[in-house]
Amino acid sequence: MQAMRVECQPAMLFLMLPETFKADVLEIISIAKECPESLQTKCLEMLLEHYLNLSRAPTPKREPTEKQDKKEEAPVAEPPVLPDDGSVRDALQSDLLNSDLHVKARRFLEKNGRTIEDLNELFFKDGEEVKPLYDDLKTTKSSESQIRIALLQALRSGIKDGEFQFDGEKVREECQLRKAYDGANFAANFRNNAALFESFEKYEKTSPVIKLSEAGRKRLAELMAELK
Repeated sequence: MQAMRVECQPAMLFLMLPETFKADVLEIISIAKECPESLQTKCLEMLLEHYLNLSRAPTPKREPTEKQDKKEEAPVAEPPVLPDDGSVRDALQSDLLNSDLHVKARRFLEKNGRTIEDLNELFFKDGEEVKPLYDDLKTTKSSESQIRIALLQALRSGIKDGEFQFDGEKVREECQLRKAYDGANFAANFRNNAALFESFEKYEKTSPVIKLSEAGRKRLAELMAELK
């Protein structure tokens, strides 16, 4: 009786297997029986081994269809609505840092005993733009106002690109805005201060860009202290 129970165990185990697996095994056995009797056992082993290897292989990932791709795409987040009360503008405004200055501007400050704090008394950073804080040029003379405007415009240029220069026509525009414009003597005011400008002989509208000389940079440093 004991021997019979041992012999029946494989059959009982086979009956406990899933139906799909049993069906596959029975089909494999039927295929093996079609071989010559001497090869049936070997054929059965090979077919079973192949079947089991296929069963263990990972299931290939299904390529998503175009519709599924669209469904699974993450929704694009809407940009936040920013308050229109000036708070965003104020957040973009800040003091200048040494890292904001061109290397030539840093050398100018060092050479003339000025600091980044002195610059921040006169200018602030609004996004990527440097803007003036000062309103009062501390002079009532139109000729002196013109020269001070030119020097300060050259300083703003130096901060950004290291070139301490100004555009005479932009100086003219600011003079007009400040009600300090003397049209009859505009060119003469530059000529009378020629020592402040590099290789300057006369002012011409066709070539309005003028660089500061070493004397002009020194005068600029003095003006920075005066306007603080």
